[in-house]
Amino acid sequence: MATGWAGDGAVQEQIDATIQDAIKRARSRLPQGPGSERCEECDAPIPEARRKALPGVRLCVACQEAHDRDQAAFSGYNRRGSKDSQLR
Repeated sequence: MATGWAGDGAVQEQIDATIQDAIKRARSRLPQGPGSERCEECDAPIPEARRKALPGVRLCVACQEAHDRDQAAFSGYNRRGSKDSQLR
């Protein structure tokens, strides 16, 4: 239930807009174009099955996992400041 000058669906519209922005941002980060045959970081061969499954792939599985861990560490979410954690 919205209060003040906001319309009844204002809160849900804001949530939907935030989700749509996150989806667009995630899709823009997906690799595009032809995939590399060798990893850009360690020069290991990238299997053909991986290149077919992920068009535009540039990293081998091991390097991609390390990259994903690094990105997760800097995700930008302050989970400690969330309302849920404050209510506990």
